[in-house]
Amino acid sequence: MLCAYANKVDPNDPLSCLSVGERDEPTVDDDDWTTVTVASAALNHHDLWSLAGVGLTEEQCPMTLGCDAAGTDAEGNEVIVHSVIADAEAGGGDETLDPKRSLLSEKFDGTLAEKVVVPRSNLVAKPAQWSMDEAACIPTAYLTAYRMLTTKGRVRSGDAVLVQGAGGGVASASVVLARAMGARVYATSRSQERREQVEKLGATAVEPGQRLPERVDVVIESVGEATFAHSMKSAKPGGRIVVCGSTSGHLPKVDLRRVFFLQLEILGSTMGTRDELSELVDFCVTKDLKPIIDSTYALGDAAEAFARLQAGEAFGKIVVRP
Repeated sequence: MLCAYANKVDPNDPLSCLSVGERDEPTVDDDDWTTVTVASAALNHHDLWSLAGVGLTEEQCPMTLGCDAAGTDAEGNEVIVHSVIADAEAGGGDETLDPKRSLLSEKFDGTLAEKVVVPRSNLVAKPAQWSMDEAACIPTAYLTAYRMLTTKGRVRSGDAVLVQGAGGGVASASVVLARAMGARVYATSRSQERREQVEKLGATAVEPGQRLPERVDVVIESVGEATFAHSMKSAKPGGRIVVCGSTSGHLPKVDLRRVFFLQLEILGSTMGTRDELSELVDFCVTKDLKPIIDSTYALGDAAEAFARLQAGEAFGKIVVRP
């Protein structure tokens, strides 16, 4: 079957490690697992990190990439794939806290293929009103944003939220979801075009580092070093800074005086649980929300899709169709 896979890893030239070609179809060796025929998959920065050797070693290659997918299971049901492979009991009821957790494409082949094998418990019913492309965008970026805003950020209607680095998958998802939760949303971007795009989503767009009209209850932080000082200054007393990434660097300076004097919370967040994915789907259906799709590519053109992701040109999700 056709796949997009890592043939090796290279932190200096990750795209050179990407291959698109034929691999054997996956087999099911456990009754608790099943095969999903993939209709649509979506790219994430995790895929680029894998090619760079983050969470994936040379010895594990070839490894089919991809975390997100929607398709049809062995019984003919239209489903969304939850990509966290873990034991919820080992995480105290939260599979994201299992010390041995992994994502598809780390220990098990991922979703950028015609078929993928996953635990049956990782499947969530696809809403009938969503296309496969739309459903495939939900499991990583939108789930990450949802957990950051709800479980970690505890956003309520009427709160103010700052989203750093609007334009990426998690950031654009955070804008859409926070607005639907009744929050006032501010979003930063260096790009005038992206600031205009987030304005259309209902956010107030500001330049990076710009002083906000008010301090916010929650900051959605995925940029890291370049924006963290601004995130700290933008949070009101008792505010929450929720961190899911560090694309600009992972060692920001933190003024601890501001942390303790203003009683700020700095919270880490990674992905989300299968139950949170189900809640997210229900929330989106109730609010009539659909994910933002930047572009679509055939699986055979996956190299072009990866190049667009790496260049930072996408606003929203990049979809790949087997």
